Amino acid sequence: MQITIGDHEIEFGPKTLRLSAESTEPPPYEHLELRPVTPYIGAEISGVDLAAPTPAQIDELRRALLERKVLFFRDQHHITARQHRDFAAHWGELEVHPLLDQGEIPEVVRFDRGQDNPGMENIWHVDVSWQQRPPLGSVLRAIDVPDAGGDTLWSDMGNAYDALPDHIKERIDGLTATHDFTPSFGRGMTPEKRAEMQELYPPQHHPVVRTHPDTGRKLLFVNSLFTTRIDGVDAAEGQELLRRLLDQVKTPDFQVRLRWAPGTVAFWDNRATQHYACSDYFPSRRVMERVAIVGDVPA
Repeated sequence: MQITIGDHEIEFGPKTLRLSAESTEPPPYEHLELRPVTPYIGAEISGVDLAAPTPAQIDELRRALLERKVLFFRDQHHITARQHRDFAAHWGELEVHPLLDQGEIPEVVRFDRGQDNPGMENIWHVDVSWQQRPPLGSVLRAIDVPDAGGDTLWSDMGNAYDALPDHIKERIDGLTATHDFTPSFGRGMTPEKRAEMQELYPPQHHPVVRTHPDTGRKLLFVNSLFTTRIDGVDAAEGQELLRRLLDQVKTPDFQVRLRWAPGTVAFWDNRATQHYACSDYFPSRRVMERVAIVGDVPA
């Protein structure tokens, strides 16, 4: 429903949302327990030890990731960084992030945030969308979390796209957008280092609407952190159009929120979601480790 209040219009009421799979009644899971957190995004998984998942469990987790987009695992305190890496490797080649510090295991990135290094991830984004092949997914493990705060939210880009007005869908059909690390990661670099990294990682031009390679679903694929402009569009129009699309991501109806505890693991489809890490816990400490799986070229 859309109504006018004063000089502005607002829209409210039920939205037509759906799972990634076309089936409204997917078959039951036999080798794990899955409890949806919302009807369309997010699920708590139990009955799986991430240090030693069975082949049958990996097969069902592949399906669950496509259907639910974000999977949550509790009480995985015992897994090591190496086992964390090995779990993610079931999905393919692993990323060694070129702009984040590497630890003892290069594929495992450590985020140690606190009073001297406050969290800066409180912006809706897709991991590493400035690469030619952005990650398929990311596996994030909580090491140390504050007593309160520090939640992470994910937004479903399939339902975000579906809910756009038809005239917006028609306008963005076939458009590409520029994704660039420079405005974010480049800020702390010397001019020489920035030029070197720009040579290695030039801006990428990805579809504004990509198609999921496994589900075939159309997904909104622009984000606030790395998308700098919509290509081939008048600057003023492009800026307004990009703002409209970025606002779409913020709609709570498309989102799921996780309250972390030590040993909690989140695994998300980086192609189908965006995420936002709340930085409301300052100056408390929050320590996380992430492994990312290399994806395909968006199309």
